[in-house]
Amino acid sequence: MHRDYFVSSLIRIADPLLTALSKNELKKKMPVEAKTNDRQNFTYLEAFGRLLAGMAPWLELGPDSSTEGKLRKKYIELSISCIRNATDPAVPDYMNFYKGGQALVDAAFLSQALLRAPNQLWGRLDAKTKKNVLEALKSSRVITPGHSNWLFFSAMVEAALLQFEGSCDKMRVDYAVSQHLQWYKGDGAYGDGASFHWDYYNSFVIQPMFLEVLQTLITSGQNENKTYELELNRARRYAAVQERLISPEGTYPPIGRSLAYRFGAFQLLSKMALMHQLPNEILPQQVRCALFEVVKRQLETPGTFDKEGWLTIGLVGHQPGVGEPYISTGSLYLCSQVFLVLGLPATDPYWQNADADWTAKKAWKGEPIPIDHAIEN
Repeated sequence: MHRDYFVSSLIRIADPLLTALSKNELKKKMPVEAKTNDRQNFTYLEAFGRLLAGMAPWLELGPDSSTEGKLRKKYIELSISCIRNATDPAVPDYMNFYKGGQALVDAAFLSQALLRAPNQLWGRLDAKTKKNVLEALKSSRVITPGHSNWLFFSAMVEAALLQFEGSCDKMRVDYAVSQHLQWYKGDGAYGDGASFHWDYYNSFVIQPMFLEVLQTLITSGQNENKTYELELNRARRYAAVQERLISPEGTYPPIGRSLAYRFGAFQLLSKMALMHQLPNEILPQQVRCALFEVVKRQLETPGTFDKEGWLTIGLVGHQPGVGEPYISTGSLYLCSQVFLVLGLPATDPYWQNADADWTAKKAWKGEPIPIDHAIEN
């Protein structure tokens, strides 16, 4: 039940976008809800890069003869058409990768998608499209990232170039890693820059990209194992905190900026489950049941989608006031990152084990729960 609901929910979010882009009709059909007038420059790559990053692990399972496997086949083929159109300068839905700072952000999310599905996405592209993708990613280098989580956007683009072309601007990668190591605040949390921000950016961006950049470096033969193990330990702690933030009712604290990314706030918890790296005291099925309640509660609230099936700005339903000036319709597709767990096959214990209550649900029923404690490094 939980897996079927996650698959149908991901498709509900993805289908209008991928169908339109595959036909070169995204710019014509996607609404642009925003507070400022410049978001048309960025919103289409935002929507596509973010959506695909969340879908990629599921797509990477590949097609098979099952009902779900046939769905994957359909959406793999749609995604390939979309990548072709998004990076071809000669077609209407060609996207902006280099004008204005925001373009770097979503070049990074597209890079993340390709790294997460190297066989089913990158591996299925024709030679011309591969060349267009690499040129599009390189064009984002004209953008200087802010001294914040943005350093990982540059690093993510370079990681993709390293993986798929064999070389990159190593300084951009090394700087992102070294700065974030300096910005660590303790107990599994990094600052967003030198300051600590009480929001969900450790999950939206910092820790997933940190792990994936380091993994790419290790795959390329570089000795980053010690840093990777350090960051993995911190990510597991942050995931433990995230699991405890989910209330018995499937809600979570509305703190910090970018709340319109909705359940994308739990990307890191989903990623740790995908990697089989949840803390020992957290059962995979606890996370499954908790994330199901979070997604269902937000997704089924009236107003989450417009009448054409596009996401609207809000945390719970349509709440335009939740959107910062940088938020537009495309931004909202970061919510897809909660679906990373669909990269686990249906036979995995995450999906097969009997339902279990998550920590807060057990606690508020008066049941035994593990003691919580900080990590030292």
